[in-house]
Amino acid sequence: MEYISHPLVKPDTVEKREYQLSIAMKALDANTMVILPTGLGKTAVALLVAASRLYNEGGKVLMLAPTKPLVEQHLRYFERYLNVKPAGESIAPPFVMFTGDAPPAERTAEWERATVILATPQVIKNDVIAGRYSLADVTLLVVDECHRAVGNYAYVFLAQRYLASADKPLLLAMTASPGGAQEKVQDVCANLGIEHVETRTENDPDVSPYVFERELEYLSIDLPPDLKSAIQVINGLIEERLALLASLRFTVPKREKLTMKALNAINAQIQQRIASRDPTGYSAASVYAECMKLKHAVTLAESQGSEVLKGYLAKLIAEGTGSGGSKASQRLVADQSFRELFERSVEWTKELHPKVEITRDLVKAQLEAFPDSRIIVFATYRDTVQLLADFLTAHDVGCERFVGQATKDSEKGLSQKKQIAALQRFRDGEFKVLIATSVGEEGLDVPSTDMVIFYEAVPSEIRSIQRKGRTGRSGAGRVVVLVTKGTSDEVFQHVSATKEKMMHKSMRAMGNITSPVQRPIVAEQACIEEFTPQGPKIIIDDRETSSKVVEILSCMGAAIRLERLALGDYSIGDRILVERKTAKDFVDTLINRDLLGQVKAMAEAVTRPVMIIEGGDLYTQRDMHPNAIRGVLAALTVDMGVSIIFTRDEDDTAQMLMVLARREAGERGERKVHPHKTHSSVKDEQEYIISAFPEIGMRNARLLLAHFGSIQTIANATLEELVAVRGIGEKTGQKVFELCRAKYG
Repeated sequence: MEYISHPLVKPDTVEKREYQLSIAMKALDANTMVILPTGLGKTAVALLVAASRLYNEGGKVLMLAPTKPLVEQHLRYFERYLNVKPAGESIAPPFVMFTGDAPPAERTAEWERATVILATPQVIKNDVIAGRYSLADVTLLVVDECHRAVGNYAYVFLAQRYLASADKPLLLAMTASPGGAQEKVQDVCANLGIEHVETRTENDPDVSPYVFERELEYLSIDLPPDLKSAIQVINGLIEERLALLASLRFTVPKREKLTMKALNAINAQIQQRIASRDPTGYSAASVYAECMKLKHAVTLAESQGSEVLKGYLAKLIAEGTGSGGSKASQRLVADQSFRELFERSVEWTKELHPKVEITRDLVKAQLEAFPDSRIIVFATYRDTVQLLADFLTAHDVGCERFVGQATKDSEKGLSQKKQIAALQRFRDGEFKVLIATSVGEEGLDVPSTDMVIFYEAVPSEIRSIQRKGRTGRSGAGRVVVLVTKGTSDEVFQHVSATKEKMMHKSMRAMGNITSPVQRPIVAEQACIEEFTPQGPKIIIDDRETSSKVVEILSCMGAAIRLERLALGDYSIGDRILVERKTAKDFVDTLINRDLLGQVKAMAEAVTRPVMIIEGGDLYTQRDMHPNAIRGVLAALTVDMGVSIIFTRDEDDTAQMLMVLARREAGERGERKVHPHKTHSSVKDEQEYIISAFPEIGMRNARLLLAHFGSIQTIANATLEELVAVRGIGEKTGQKVFELCRAKYG
C-alpha cells in the first residue's frame, strides 16, 4: 500500500488513492462541491486540502458538521492524521472542538490559539454575529453534509459571511447525497458560492477498486389480519371525512389517492376560504386535521406495527378527552367507530406485525455467522426504536438506542454527549446493535458495521443513501429493507429508488464541469471592514439566533450582544424591549399560552414596550372570531401601552429594529431618555419619575412606591431598607441609594 507523502500529513498513515488526490487538487483551485459515495473518504479529501492550505497559506481551517457526534468524529480523524504543531511556544494542542457548552470567552481564547477548529455551524454563527472573532484568517472552510445548505440553515449565513470577509477564502463542500432535484443542487451551490463540482460514482474506474460489495435485499412481509382490519376501519373514517369536505364544495381525491401532495392541495383550498372570511373554511380546517391524524395512523399500522399504533390511538384518546385537546381530537374521540377501534387495540397483548420478530431473526443470524459484526437498525419513529430495543434485549441481544436530544412525551432524548459516548461503545464492541432514528443517518463512521436494516422504506433518496452508506465501508456489507406488501412501504421504496436514479443522472450531467454559479454577495455585507460592528447596539435573546432577522441585522452592521433575556426578544437601549412574533405564533400563543401575561410583564419592565407581528393575516391563522383578536390588540395598546408594529417578513422586521436602534443611539438620544409625557394622575407622574432611574423600569418603580408611599421616602431610605423591598435586589437598591446621594456635575 502506498501512503500520502506531505509535510503536514503524518507519515505512513493515509492511503494514497488517485481519485482523492485528483479531487483535492481541483478543490485547491476554486470553491468546490465534492459529491462522493459514502465510505470512499470525503474526510480524507478534506484532510489533503487542509494540509495544502495550511502549508502554503497558513491561517486556520474551520470544518463544520451538523451534529456534535460528527464533529467529534472529524476531530479524532484530524488529530490522528494531520501533522500540525502548536503555534509558537504554546503547549496547547492546535485542534479544538467548539460546542455551545463552553463559555463565550473560553471559545474566543481557543479560537485565537487553534489552527484547526471543528464545530457545529450554529455555535460559530452565534459567535460571529456577536463579534467574538472574525473569519478573516480562515484559509479553508469545510462544509460537511452540505446538502443542508438551504433556507435558513446556518451554513448559508456562514458561507456568505466567510466569502465576503476572509482574506484568502476557499470553500470545500462535501456530500454523498445532494438530492435528486437539480434545482436544489443549484440552490446549494449558489448558497455556498460553489464554482466547481467534482463528482464520482462507485462505477468510475478510479473509484471501483476501493468499493466493497454491498448486498441490497428487499424483504416482503404480509400484513397480519388484525392490522388489516384496523386499517380498514381507519380508511372508513377517512372516507367519511373526505365526503364531508366534498359536501362543503372542496375538491378532494378518492381515499386511495390521498397522498401528502393531495392533502396539501386540500389545505390550500381551505386557507383560501379562510382568507376570504368564508365560515366553511374554519370547519373544514378541523376536518382536515382529522384526516391528517387518521392518515398518520394508517402509516403506523402499515409500517410500524400494532404496539406503536396502539400508543398513538391512546394519545389521541387522551388529547380528545383532556381539557386542552383540539377540536379534531375531540371529534375523533366522539366517533363510535374510532372508540371501538381503540378498545379493540387495548386487547392486543403482543406485537402483531411480523417486522419485530424478523428483525430479531436477521440480527441473531448475522451475529451467529459473524460474532464481531456491528449492526445498525434504522426506524423512523422513537416508539419503534424503544420497542425494538426492549424486544432485542429480552432476547439476549446487546443493543442501545440512538435518538435525538429532545424528550418527546415519555421518550427521553439523548444529549449529544451521550450520543458520542454511545457511538464509542458501539465502535469498541461493548454492544453489537445500534437502533437509530434519522439522527444516525448522516456521516457516522463505524468501519466494522457490516449490516444495516431499514425497519421501513423511506421516501427520501438522501436518507436512503445515507442509511445504506453506514455499511460496506471497510469490507462487504449487507442492507436489508423490510417492505410490507400493499402498503406505503412499497410506495416509498419505489419513490426513493426513482429519486436516487434521478440524482445519479443529474450528477453525471453536472460532473466535473465548472459551475457558472458566482459567489453570493449579501446586501451591505461586503462593505463591512471590521469584524467588530460599529453600528447601533442591540441585545438579542440567544434563542432568537435561528431567525433570519439576526443574520440580517449582523449583515447590516448592528453591534449585537447575545444574552438570555428574561423578557422580550430584542433589547434596545434602556427603554425599548421588543417581542417578535409571526402572525401564526401570535395567535397560537394567545390560545395555548399566556400571551397577555407575557406582554404585561414586559410592559411593566420598560417604558417603551414594542410588539412586532410579522407576516400573514392574523385573522386567518386559526378558527377564532376576529373580534377576539381585535380585543387582544386593543388590550395590548390601550391597557398596557404596547406599541404594535406589523412587518411583512424577516427582512422588514430587521429593518424596523435597525431604525429603532438608530433612533435610540442618535443625536436626540439625550432628550429621548425620558421624554415629556402628559400624565393623567399624580400616581402616573410618580411612577414615571422613579422608573427613570437607571435599571429600574416601571415594575420596580411600582414596587418601591407601593412600599415607601412617596418619592421623598424612597430618596431618604437607607440601603438596607431599599434592599428589603421584595423584588428589589441588592444591585438595584445600591443604584437607587447611590444616585439619590450623588453630587451633580
